[in-house]
Amino acid sequence: MAEQSVVPIDQILPHKLPLVALMGRPIFPGIFTPIMIGNPPDVRIIDDAVSGDGLIGLVMLRNETENPLITDLYQIGTVAKIVKKINLPDGGVNIFISTLKRFRVKKALHPAFPIVAAVEYLDDEEDDTAEVKALTRALIAEMKQISENNPLFSEEMRLNMINIDHPGKIANFIASILNIDKGEQQKILEMLNVRKRMEQVLVFIKKEQELLRIQKRIQKEINEKIEKSQRDYFLKEELKAIKTELGMTTDAKSSEYQHFKEKIGAFNFEGEVKEAVEQELEKFNLMEPNSAEFTVTRNYLDMIVNLPWNDPPPENFDLKSAREILEIDHYGLKDVKDRIAEYLAVRKLRNQGGGRTAKSGPKGNSGKAGGRVFDKYPTGSIICLLGPPGVGKTSVGRSIARALGKQFFRFSVGGMRDEAEIKGHRRTYIGAMPGKIIQGLKITKTKDPVFLIDEIDKMGVSYQGDPASALLEVLDPEQNFSFRDHYLDLPFDISRIFFIITANTLDTIPPPLMDRMEIIELPGYIDTEKLEIARRYLVPKSLAKNGLKRSQVKYTKDSLLHIANSYAREAGVRNFEKNLDKIHRKLAIQIVEAEEKAAGAFDPLKQPAEQSSKQFVEETLPVFAIDKKTIEKHLGKPLFQEDIIKRADKPGMSLGLAWTSMGGDTLIIEAVASPGKGGLTLTGKMGDTMKESASIAMTVARKVGIEKYGVDPEWFEKNQIHLHIPEGATPKDGPSAGITMATALLSLLLGKNIREHLAMTGELSLTGQVLPIGGLKEKTIAARRNKVRDIIIPKQNQRDLDDIPDHVKKSITFHPVELFQEVLDIALPPD
Repeated sequence: MAEQSVVPIDQILPHKLPLVALMGRPIFPGIFTPIMIGNPPDVRIIDDAVSGDGLIGLVMLRNETENPLITDLYQIGTVAKIVKKINLPDGGVNIFISTLKRFRVKKALHPAFPIVAAVEYLDDEEDDTAEVKALTRALIAEMKQISENNPLFSEEMRLNMINIDHPGKIANFIASILNIDKGEQQKILEMLNVRKRMEQVLVFIKKEQELLRIQKRIQKEINEKIEKSQRDYFLKEELKAIKTELGMTTDAKSSEYQHFKEKIGAFNFEGEVKEAVEQELEKFNLMEPNSAEFTVTRNYLDMIVNLPWNDPPPENFDLKSAREILEIDHYGLKDVKDRIAEYLAVRKLRNQGGGRTAKSGPKGNSGKAGGRVFDKYPTGSIICLLGPPGVGKTSVGRSIARALGKQFFRFSVGGMRDEAEIKGHRRTYIGAMPGKIIQGLKITKTKDPVFLIDEIDKMGVSYQGDPASALLEVLDPEQNFSFRDHYLDLPFDISRIFFIITANTLDTIPPPLMDRMEIIELPGYIDTEKLEIARRYLVPKSLAKNGLKRSQVKYTKDSLLHIANSYAREAGVRNFEKNLDKIHRKLAIQIVEAEEKAAGAFDPLKQPAEQSSKQFVEETLPVFAIDKKTIEKHLGKPLFQEDIIKRADKPGMSLGLAWTSMGGDTLIIEAVASPGKGGLTLTGKMGDTMKESASIAMTVARKVGIEKYGVDPEWFEKNQIHLHIPEGATPKDGPSAGITMATALLSLLLGKNIREHLAMTGELSLTGQVLPIGGLKEKTIAARRNKVRDIIIPKQNQRDLDDIPDHVKKSITFHPVELFQEVLDIALPPD
């Protein structure tokens, strides 16, 4: 921009002007500046003006619009003389103008394009006072300071600003070059009073100076950071050079690379593993630490070097010590303890050389491309502990690890729906990580730990996969010597792991998965077993947990049996422990209150000199003898009354035995007849299998009743029989209630009660044969809890009696039968 120094005084300005709308900023008088015009209508206005007097009016738009009207323009603008016009290739023009004077639009002669208006010219309101002179000097001084600190101000602009001699023109020039809002510039353009205009411009100069100060401070801070960063960089480079001369690692990445290289070299990998790991290591060495894949590769190599690829040290088994540990930790569980003893004995013999072939190691584990050096016979073991909740399945797993002297790792698959939890995520995913098997090996840092996989019967299936199917490879000794996790994507030998699986039921476990496990049943406990478990384990544990001493609380045999029979009759002992905790919490309150009372009553003058306050309090504390009355005080009324035992004491009733995931249970079968059109009604939330058993029982009972006992066939046509199993809210299903329902129906037909203290279990065929059932041990325990003395069982289940401990079978007589008639001879003997 340049100051227009000479304006002909005799120039006559027209009172009618074509107007050009400005979309950017207003243009002040007394300025020489270029303008680029691209709008075709405005180009035509320029062409017409050039061919005429060369004068145009420049007025700023209030709001940007494509086809402005005169009402869209401000009222005050600037008249300009076109000095030069240059046509541009795109059809626009670049004009150089000399702005002359302010004008005000008086009247619209042509409101739309081309906009033409009648105008009046405005003169500055001069104020030649000392104040104006002072403002002029202040403006020039302040702008000089700004221009010196701002590279955008050219030398020409500085000279023009100094050479302008009119105060109003100085204000115009400064307002045109300041970076202020176009609306504010328009207000300055409309100010005719020179002093006010200069004051306003001075305000904007101060604001600009403040912005420049802030900008300078920010720039200084940035420069300091850059300088510090550069300094740190040069120092690091120097340090790197020094370390290189001394043969030391130069940076964190090099240190990690060296660490990974040494660890990988110690494993002596071969084949596929060696090739893959070395490739990843070299890729890591070539990567920049700031790259996105650097952390992924680093984490992968970290996982590789922290896995136990080498064989574990030789095992030193002590069968006697292992047995003692299992006996200390758990009462009963003979099958589990025998199985662990077998495992230890086999391992000990194999370590001595019996039956052993080749030895596996990191070379064999990694495998050559087509094979592996491995033991001919798998050394791991896969045991499934099956039993109701609270019987100690998880704690048995910990005891097994302790008895074997191995590391223990537990994870639950209950509710698991994603197979990646077992086999890991592929490394292409963000946040990928290995599955639980590989994670467990990294944590335990050994190749032969004890893994406890909890709640395997509660896995789910979703769109993310089937975890049960993923476990097929994990739990198959013929496959898991080269288990391939998705994240690791390398064969890893997990055949040495001792897998312990826990489940409450086999119904939801897929058969192929069940086939891979050795199933050991942990049945529920009877009251005498709960007594012994409480005495040895639960009471000491609960006392310690609640801050009590064993000398402060005394239990009798009868009190513990009372808790077992009246408050915790379920198969496990979890509720038993909860009831003990509840009692001990109540006692803790009484003991603390007694301590506070005794501490307040202590008088050192009245007590022997050698007796301290603590001794006095301990001697005065009560010792609690827990009896039935104390138990009922703290636990409330018994949940299970001793005298409320399920009995079949009316015609049409019989007592059956059932198996559930919570253990064994007893079921009362009720049958009544009422006049009607015949038929059988079933209630009690029976499943499909039980409904079929009820239909078979009805057919057999009708046939036997008519043929053997002489029941009138028309009786069945005139009576509606209703068969019901109480506790109707509880679902019931299974094939073992056939003889129980048929016996109840015969009892109804004959009007006779079945034998007292008799329970039965067995499926029934249409020909009257008694078929075998499962869960006899749990059912026997339930029968014992219900004071049953005689149990009718299928003859084919007689072999299962050997699996039932003698103390459970004690005082119970078993009656193996093959035919339904034998059941009737026992349950409904002739008068």
